[in-house]
Amino acid sequence: MIVAERKTIPELVDILRPHKNILVLGCGTCVTVCLAGGEREVSIISSALRIASRTQGLGFRISELTIERQCDDIFIEQAADAIEQADAVLSLGCGAGVQAIAERFPKKPVYAGLDTKFLGVLEERGVWTEKCAQCGSCVLHKYGGICPVTRCAKHMLNGPCGGSREDRCEVRPDRPCAWQLIYQRLKNIGQLDRLNQIEPPKQWSASLSGGPRVIIREDHRI
Repeated sequence: MIVAERKTIPELVDILRPHKNILVLGCGTCVTVCLAGGEREVSIISSALRIASRTQGLGFRISELTIERQCDDIFIEQAADAIEQADAVLSLGCGAGVQAIAERFPKKPVYAGLDTKFLGVLEERGVWTEKCAQCGSCVLHKYGGICPVTRCAKHMLNGPCGGSREDRCEVRPDRPCAWQLIYQRLKNIGQLDRLNQIEPPKQWSASLSGGPRVIIREDHRI
């Protein structure tokens, strides 16, 4: 899932200062799960903004709404009336959601209330870890389902760097060495022979370095 963190209230106050009638718009999917932008967070941030408005004399009028997904026009339509009535929208969606709403309402200021961090998973309560760099050319099948592009600090594709100590990463000693994990995983599933195959340099043309990416499914187009 996409993992994000809330901006601080002072940051949000500075962003919203020129406006009065503000819609705080939450998203019911990824950012809800990572406790950053769901209905609960909409309520908390809205309350904090109201307090800041009173103490600083800003005159904010805050309204609240949460939709299922901010990155989908079908759900954005459900918020259309509330967005039109607001002077500005504070989106508690990921970066894709913010941009989707801004494109749908080109004359309406739409601001990001979150910092979008990475694509990751919940490791334990309150702890999310990046697992995928969205590089556009997945190699997980070669490494036992463990991504060296993301989880190795040096993005090594043909074995460890040699700097790890007692299965800990040289760059991040608080994290396990990705190649120790890859080795153990391949051993467990009987595929250690994969380590004899030389992986050529990664082609980054499928990643963000080639500009914004687009996927077109002709079989689903009308």
